[in-house]
Amino acid sequence: MNSLPAGFRAIVFGASGALGGAFVASLRARPGCAEVVALGRGSVPAVDIEDEASIAAAAATLRERGPFHLIVNATGALHIGTAAPEKRLAELNAATLARAFAINAIGPALLIKHFAPLLPLKERGLFATLSARVGSIGDNRKGGWYSYRAAKAAQNMLVKTAAIEIARSRPAAVLAALHPGTVRSKLSAPIIGDTPAFEPAHAAGLMLAVLDDLNAEQSGGFFAYDGKAIDW
Repeated sequence: MNSLPAGFRAIVFGASGALGGAFVASLRARPGCAEVVALGRGSVPAVDIEDEASIAAAAATLRERGPFHLIVNATGALHIGTAAPEKRLAELNAATLARAFAINAIGPALLIKHFAPLLPLKERGLFATLSARVGSIGDNRKGGWYSYRAAKAAQNMLVKTAAIEIARSRPAAVLAALHPGTVRSKLSAPIIGDTPAFEPAHAAGLMLAVLDDLNAEQSGGFFAYDGKAIDW
């Protein structure tokens, strides 16, 4: 992370997941990183993205240890409980749709609400949240996966809107929605099968490199692991 000052501090949400853990490991291995706070339901402080009170409490606890120059949200869910991604309209379920939004859109927005104030005021700060290419409306050519697609599209809009506001008080900050590509993990295994996929450590490294190269004018954008912008 050459664009961040020496001794920068980082926060990773979803640290117990495959990608979240990979982000934590990669950052802790970098000499320029002074601290990585790994957060999740089992951490101290604990963070549940479906519980705003836990998010607010964690932000309040960590505020004195800031500022944090890098914040990464690696939470998200494709499967909601036992429900697989919908293939047809007939499979839509109101409760599943609402929970997909809670995890993949509302939760990330609340993380930005409470943790963006921990970014530096004048120095460069990065806030990344994991989206997905299937959340692109312009790139949707196959249909299906209604809940997941819609929730990720909503997350993208929330990131874009927050970036506009945050730029007024933190002009050097960069917010970004990132598509990690197909990543191999226990959760993705039933979906991807034998499809070529990145190992989590490789995907995390690619996305950190993308973040490192983004400038303030690109804040609020939607980018793939290779740095290319993705259609809204």
